[in-house]
Amino acid sequence: MEHTPETPEDLAEELCRAARHMRTICLQGSGSKRQMAGPVAPADETVATNALRRVLEYEPRDLTVSVEAGLPWQEFAALLRQNRQMVPLDPPFAAQATVGGVVAANSSGPRRRLYGTARDMIIGMKFATLAGKIVQSGGMVVKNVAGLDMAKLMIGSFGTLAAIAVVNFKVQPMPEVERTVLLSFPAAGPAFEARTRLLASVLQPAALDLFNPAAASGQDWILAVRAAGNQAAVKRYERDLAAFGSAVALEDAPQEEYWRRVQEFTPRFLDAHPDGAVVRASCTLKDLEKLMTPLTVPAVARAGSGVCYAYFDETGAAARYLADAAGQGWRAVIEFAPEARKPGLELWPAPGNDFEIMQRLKALFDPSNVLNRGRLYHRL
Repeated sequence: MEHTPETPEDLAEELCRAARHMRTICLQGSGSKRQMAGPVAPADETVATNALRRVLEYEPRDLTVSVEAGLPWQEFAALLRQNRQMVPLDPPFAAQATVGGVVAANSSGPRRRLYGTARDMIIGMKFATLAGKIVQSGGMVVKNVAGLDMAKLMIGSFGTLAAIAVVNFKVQPMPEVERTVLLSFPAAGPAFEARTRLLASVLQPAALDLFNPAAASGQDWILAVRAAGNQAAVKRYERDLAAFGSAVALEDAPQEEYWRRVQEFTPRFLDAHPDGAVVRASCTLKDLEKLMTPLTVPAVARAGSGVCYAYFDETGAAARYLADAAGQGWRAVIEFAPEARKPGLELWPAPGNDFEIMQRLKALFDPSNVLNRGRLYHRL
């Protein structure tokens, strides 16, 4: 049975009713990321938030916005764009995803290098608990941090604790000028040398992504640098980057299309490979070359953040690589895999020292374990 509550209060009531009768619940937005994280376990009831799609408050001059969790991300981004503003998370599945789904999955993309993740952009939240309560955390003031830690618990929880109902963001003005420079290198070593030089320079790009030849569909490694600022700053980027090697500059529509393809790299790969899987591995900036160089499958790195995504045609190969990555001490998960394959996979082999705290939080919010069972990488 599926329920689509239309207000936060109705959402809380649905959760409370199901929990009171010990009925298991599948909580989702639009369902765009069912291949992400843990399996969607069979449940007695489904509660979808995609009818919660109102814009509650938007003050462009205050750089704040409050929206309900079911608002499609694409609509949200278009609304902000009318005032040359943005919440630069760049999530995959942007055409299908909801605001609440993006936050619950802690999705981010290329511009996390400069702007951070959802934790850096959210100033408040309302969420509905299994006890039927609406909890408010934070507010609509950018500097207000009171109670924000409660909201942070929801970010990346995959709906295993409570249901996000309303999210308040601080928004960013769109830069005056943007330009993308694609630098080509014949091998990994020179590409990483250029990355390190760039990070040590005065330049602070909005995005710094590195593609191995398999991901770039060619023979070279490609370092994509997204420059943003005023005209003088962007000219400085172009001038300084010309000394790094072979360079191609993109602007306007070609630039937007390029980053749209980067943002949607994962969905396109999964569509083309029904048994494909994606491993996300995190390491220090120093170790990123060691992590990425041996990969012969497509690999894309947020080269200024130490996060690498490796794309495997076959799920078994992803599982073998994950075991090796864990052995190297890298934090790694199988982030995407076919739903049918997940029950037999170790999706998150090394959850870390804070996992016991996560278990306690789960017991606090959901003592009967009825909400989105196993969605947090099969661990919670």
